[in-house]
Amino acid sequence: MSDFVILTDSSADLPAGLARQIDVQVLPLAFIIAEHTYCDYPDNRDMDPHAFYDRLRKGEVATTNAVNVAQYTEALEPLLQAGKDVLILAFSSGLSTTYNSSRLAVEELSARYPERKLYTVDTLCASLGQGLLVWYAARERERGHTIEEVRDWVEEHKLNLCHQFTVDDLHFLKRGGRISAATAVVGSMLQIKPVLHVDNEGHLINIGKARGRQASLKALVDRMEDTAIDPGSLTVFISHGDCPEDAQTVADMVKKRFGVQDVVINYVGPVIGAHSGPGTVALFYMGTER
Repeated sequence: MSDFVILTDSSADLPAGLARQIDVQVLPLAFIIAEHTYCDYPDNRDMDPHAFYDRLRKGEVATTNAVNVAQYTEALEPLLQAGKDVLILAFSSGLSTTYNSSRLAVEELSARYPERKLYTVDTLCASLGQGLLVWYAARERERGHTIEEVRDWVEEHKLNLCHQFTVDDLHFLKRGGRISAATAVVGSMLQIKPVLHVDNEGHLINIGKARGRQASLKALVDRMEDTAIDPGSLTVFISHGDCPEDAQTVADMVKKRFGVQDVVINYVGPVIGAHSGPGTVALFYMGTER
């Protein structure tokens, strides 16, 4: 196996066990509730995700902080000092300044450690879409590819990583400026559920709507049918905002419709969940285009 470290941030929403299994290091981002700052660790040591979403349901507001340059430097320097090369796969620049912080840290540390290989990639992905891209990168490393080959593979394929989202509570999209207040009110009254995706610039974009929850979940799978590459052979990731039954419904749909065998389900973490809210369901897979 090629001996280099893959490092991502916790917006990838990778389960702690899976991150260990594929030997990926995760840099925790921060979120704030009631003026208290928590770290978003994959093992949820600072706050259980169910408790997080319960607090949102009760009206508390969560905000988030991107990783800054100093935090990246602090995480990377011990690895470089230990003689490791590092590939960073960062949260979409269309949604956060995290990638830019990684880029500045790489510039600084590359000058300080010229004998080491240190690269960062703007994944243009979010949640388990980012996590799935990291999973593919770890698989390429396991196959013996060099750090440059894995970096180039990620750059070549990241726009094939499809993200399909729906949300249950339009209030959170309204607060984030994704929809207007009037749209949120009317949509809530009529049980209109938006269908969104992450576009080629890494932004969260509304691409459709469905009447009612079940229709919105089906719309995610319909979109997969339109864009997935050889869906029966794919590994599919699904994340949810404290609605595991709905995530399982989507998993059952993709298994039944496409013969998918491998599905990973995990929470939408606090960094994304603060903006998407409880009841979010997201489906991720490799496709012909986003």
